[in-house]
This record gives sequence, C-alpha cells and structure tokens, in this order.
Amino acid sequence: MLFVPDFAVLASFTLAAIVLIITPGPDMTLQLSKTLVHGRVAGWVCFAGAVAGIVVHTVLAAIGVSVLLATSPSAFLVLKVLGAGYLVWLAFDAIRNGSALSLEEGTAPHVPLRKLFAQAVLTNLLNPKVVLFFVTFLPQFVSASDPAATGKLFFLGLYFVILSLPFGIGMVASAGAISRALKRSPRAVRAFDWLFAGVMGTFAVKLLAARAAV
Repeated sequence: MLFVPDFAVLASFTLAAIVLIITPGPDMTLQLSKTLVHGRVAGWVCFAGAVAGIVVHTVLAAIGVSVLLATSPSAFLVLKVLGAGYLVWLAFDAIRNGSALSLEEGTAPHVPLRKLFAQAVLTNLLNPKVVLFFVTFLPQFVSASDPAATGKLFFLGLYFVILSLPFGIGMVASAGAISRALKRSPRAVRAFDWLFAGVMGTFAVKLLAARAAV
C-alpha cells in the first residue's frame, strides 16, 4: 500500500489534524448552536454537512496539488514554502483574534433537516480559510520526489475525514456540557487557540528550516 505514508508522517499528520478538528471555528459554532436550539439530530445533520464539505475540499485539493506536482515539481515546492508561511499566519491569527465561537441556548421554530444540511455544507465550502488550509496543509506531508504522492494526498484527505467522525459525533452528543464548560472557562477556548498556533507554527518552521538546509 504505497499510498499510505510512513508512521512518522502519519503520526505528525494525525496530531495536526486532531488539533484542527477540536479548535473552535464556524463549523463547530453551527453544529453546537443548532444542537442546543433544535436538538441532537439537527446537530448531527449539521456535522454531516460539514463532513461533506470537507470531502469536497480534500478531493479538490488533492487533485489540484497532484496536477501541480505532475506538471512542475518546482512549483510544488514553492507551494509548500508558501503554505508554511500561511500556517505561520494562521498561528498568529489564532493568538491575535482567537476562535470564532458563539453559542446560544434556547428554542426556535422547526427547520427542515435538509435546510440545516445545506447550510452546514455552504458554511464549510464558502469559508476561504478552509479552502486555503487544505490546499497548503496537505502538501506539507508529501515529497515532490515521491512517486506515490498523489495517492498519499487522497489518503490523507480522507483520513482527515475519518478522524473527524468520533470527535464530531461526541461533540454533538455532549453539546450542552461543552457549551456550559466553555462559558464558565473562556481560558479553555484560549488554550485551544494557543495549542493550534503552536502546532501550526511548529510545522511551518520545520518545513522552512528543511528548505533552507537544501
């Protein structure tokens, strides 16, 4: 199975992906808020919509990066360096502006589940940070000289989706407790920001240092 990265790469990707998944943002806000207002089924539908959006992002990113790799390995390396710079910016932005998380409990008129699903898909697809993140994030874990790079890009993208499943299901199931905990302790959200910034910054610096050493 040449498309499966080696253990060290997979472990690094798993760490970075988990930090991204648990860091509060627009998708998490939508899922938790709809769960609190409309119930768990609504939350799970929103989570399914976000997963659908992530699948689209990862497949398109993998295809686009694969085409770039096939046509110009040098341009692929430039993308990785620019991606490292983008990861540094994400780290800085997380510390400066914090997470986008706003939750309200209560009741609201019934909303069709298909409408909630569509809203969740659009929230994910139309988030420019998500688009840029996947285009610049996935290439950090493959080498331009790797003949199996295309398969690894697809594998990592779908692996990210699989990693998100238990976290998303668990988050919706415990939405009330999560909401109360976050409201009681804003420092918890801030801790996620610093964790996210630390991991993204570390990957970026590691990549830039590797390029400088070449």
